[in-house]
Amino acid sequence: MSGYSVFYSPNYYADIGPDHVFPIRKFEIAREILLGEGTLVENEIVEPPIVDREDLLLVHTADYIDRLAAGELTAKEIRKLGLPWSEALVRRSFTAISGTICAARRALADGVSSNLAGGTHHAYPDRGEGFCVLNDIAVAIRVLRRDRQAERCLVVDLDVHQGNGTAFIFREDRDVFTFSMHGAKNYPLFKETSVLDIELADGTGDAEYLDTLEQALERLRHDHADVIFYLAGADPFVGDRLGRLALTKEGLSRRDEMVLEFARDERIPIVTTLSGGYAEDISDTVDIHCNTIRAVKRIFFAGQLSGSTNA
Repeated sequence: MSGYSVFYSPNYYADIGPDHVFPIRKFEIAREILLGEGTLVENEIVEPPIVDREDLLLVHTADYIDRLAAGELTAKEIRKLGLPWSEALVRRSFTAISGTICAARRALADGVSSNLAGGTHHAYPDRGEGFCVLNDIAVAIRVLRRDRQAERCLVVDLDVHQGNGTAFIFREDRDVFTFSMHGAKNYPLFKETSVLDIELADGTGDAEYLDTLEQALERLRHDHADVIFYLAGADPFVGDRLGRLALTKEGLSRRDEMVLEFARDERIPIVTTLSGGYAEDISDTVDIHCNTIRAVKRIFFAGQLSGSTNA
């Protein structure tokens, strides 16, 4: 195991208004905390460039990309997206998607890498939905395959909401295994079909969740993937405003460890992304996201931590 690269940019922020439910400052706050406590050091944080348009076209339609960039989305499209359009939002989206592409390439080289954003799994080829402008996971997979860096990809989507856009994009692709474990009665109302969907009842807590995940990972153990994309959503948390499940921070931290241990034991490179999180107190969402990075350090870089690793 060589170095650890975590991708982050100040461009991950865009002004979406002070009262928006999406906690867009969580990315910079997580960076500050991880550096301040010593979990990360400055040279582990890498700023990604703006994504190439050619990369986006591997998934998204030219019409959507061009109208998005020019500020020509319709009012209906913006409502479905759930975020106000701005040049900063476009810049944020083009940078965050690059962060996942860069993390995927680094994971293949180093065994693990992370994007301090990403997991925008509701975006379809021709539209954004549910706070997801572009589908970073899908674009990263297509980039790796175009460049012949990977062929078989596994998506482990543990956001509380089904990864409908990702499932749709890869619905006929046998080399991408899409696994989504999510709230049965949560957004989106009309779900797509992943290779493996596990739906959870409202109020599901740590024990049932972790037992279900353990069984699912056993099912994936012999899939022989070249790379894993892990969407470590903070929104299954009991205090999440949009989650409807009842996991504790300790349960979510154990979830992260289980996925990371699976990747380590199977010797499959893994990319982690943040995905959703909407706790009443932004510090809870940020702490859960930080716990994912702390878990990476514990599992892949034991003995290298210089600061706190509290869950």
